[in-house]
Amino acid sequence: MARYVLKRLLGLVPLLLAIYTLVFFLMRLMPGGPWEEADRPLPPAVVENLRAKYKADAPLWQQYTDYLVGIVTRFDFGPSYRNASRSVNEIFADFLPVSLQLGTAAMLLALAIGLPLGILAALHHNTWLDHLAMLVAMAGISVPNYVMAAVLILLFASTLRLVPTSGWDGIFSTQALIPAFALAFGPAARLARYARAAMLEVIGQDYVRTARAKGLRERMIVLRHALKNAMIPVITVIGGQMGFVLGGAVVLETVFALPGVGRLTVNSVITNDYPQIQLNVMFLAVVHMLVNFVVDISYGWFDPRIRYG
Repeated sequence: MARYVLKRLLGLVPLLLAIYTLVFFLMRLMPGGPWEEADRPLPPAVVENLRAKYKADAPLWQQYTDYLVGIVTRFDFGPSYRNASRSVNEIFADFLPVSLQLGTAAMLLALAIGLPLGILAALHHNTWLDHLAMLVAMAGISVPNYVMAAVLILLFASTLRLVPTSGWDGIFSTQALIPAFALAFGPAARLARYARAAMLEVIGQDYVRTARAKGLRERMIVLRHALKNAMIPVITVIGGQMGFVLGGAVVLETVFALPGVGRLTVNSVITNDYPQIQLNVMFLAVVHMLVNFVVDISYGWFDPRIRYG
């Protein structure tokens, strides 16, 4: 097990290097630059001074290697092109807690809604409950989260006036309700569909029919025999959705003016703040990698037949 974990962790290194390389060169190959595209055109002399200050006038290969060495040795992504008094690490640290809180809350809501809904639909297959659950799931998959957010704002904020329309005062504030539910609706719908399909496959297996023939209670059959085996494909879906919600909801954070990583990324792309974009993209990549790694490790707990050699 330890050997497998070490091998997987080492395998992330070349993947991170490839992502770093791709993002670094794509940003610098795009037309324009961080100062040439400013709201107010800067004099050429000022632009040259700024390029010299941030070492943007050095050869591209030197910028690549110097920046990479700073990241590897000091975890330093450099100063922000738009806020010279602060590093991108400091700016990122200010925006990260909001994205983590919102993503965690949305994922917990998705699990609390999606898994029971899919399991109930499978246990009441081809009944009105099954059809209603799949109708809700299809709506969640079809409707984008920003459209769902607009509907929730119109209903609960503008019409009923139960919650504010925007702002952020912590995950336990009323401002967090609509963004969390809007972000959780899509993942919950996907989890419900996969949980239903997995449960339908498992409850038709011979060992489940044998358990029923032995006279075991239905609750025990579902919890001890069917549910754990049905979770194997569902865990894969949970990992993918967790990477999405924890990585930051770019559109939702922009719509609700939330100070999160998603909104920071949008603003950084608009202003061509290369160091900030580099850190944000690397963070999203690391989140997805670690979530997939944890999912792969968890397979052995749900299915004892899986062994890591």
